[in-house]
Amino acid sequence: MTGCGADHGTDAVAGGPPEKGAANSGSKAARAAKAARPQPRVELVWPTPNPAFDDGKDTSSFIQATASGEPRSGLFGSVRSGGRQFHEGLDLLATKRDKQGESTDAVGAALAGEVRYVSHSSGNSNYGRYVVLEHPQERPAVYTLYAHLRDVTPGLQPGRQVAAGERLGTMGRSSSGAPIPKDRAHLHFEIGLRVTDRFAAWYSARGFGSANPHGIWNGMNLVGLDPLAVFTLHRTGGFQSFEEVFASQPAAVVLQIARTTEPDFIRRYPELLELRGASEAVATGGWEITVNATGLPFRWRRLAAAETAGWKPGEVRIQKVDATLLASNRGRKLAIQRGGRWVPDEDLNTLLEQLFSR
Repeated sequence: MTGCGADHGTDAVAGGPPEKGAANSGSKAARAAKAARPQPRVELVWPTPNPAFDDGKDTSSFIQATASGEPRSGLFGSVRSGGRQFHEGLDLLATKRDKQGESTDAVGAALAGEVRYVSHSSGNSNYGRYVVLEHPQERPAVYTLYAHLRDVTPGLQPGRQVAAGERLGTMGRSSSGAPIPKDRAHLHFEIGLRVTDRFAAWYSARGFGSANPHGIWNGMNLVGLDPLAVFTLHRTGGFQSFEEVFASQPAAVVLQIARTTEPDFIRRYPELLELRGASEAVATGGWEITVNATGLPFRWRRLAAAETAGWKPGEVRIQKVDATLLASNRGRKLAIQRGGRWVPDEDLNTLLEQLFSR
């Protein structure tokens, strides 16, 4: 399951109690031996039957390209339209087909978890038919998403517990957007976090003019990690928790915001909050938020009142920018220079709206 699992063994010594005076040292030795044992790592399973990634093969052997034919177009990040279009997940290609040319590859859970959402309709989202799992045993409790499914496993519904590798459905090409050809059937796969529990209120306030049948599991409310980077880290030695993955993210933008309310994002993902001292646990000046180049807010720090003294309520000030990272991820508009200083751009403003929506 995960590196957070309990150890059900015992430190008792066979053959009766230790000699008088030896109990303390024996206990310390047992505790030291227990601490030295290798801990279970996160159990991460490739979500399709294709063994190419585990065999160390090139991405072209497991990534489905767009009509451009470029394998990188199926990767995560600013990989499409010359780097100007962002892609939130991995597109994993089909390896098996029926006589009609439709994909028959099974899609399995990448991690043990709980079904949170199932969309059986192919016409309500660009995701087509899709399933979202949440993984409460992980720290933070990431979600995984499986889209463009041909079908969903019967009986799969919210609240059901699934094991790592358990079948969720069949790879396909369902989508409400442009039809996906048979020869480009694939699994769109994501790993990430949910931005806000108040997504419906934010969505309504923005006035998009269309219904939101997916609630908080709408793709606009999901922000992801690079799944290939996560699987590569796992293959090269594993990791004890997703905290390690988030902690290793490179900082693209560091901002401070004078908002004293605590976003539900932090209540759900407290592992991302830095506590540098007892006083900062109750600081009320606002927040310092660090985001990576794709807009994932992976590090948070409470600000003392003095740090935002004189600021307007809701004012945002960018403290640091890695211009090279921003330039390499042009599909995300996070920060832009105006009047000789960096200010939030479109995508970062949207993220902050969602995080602090009321």
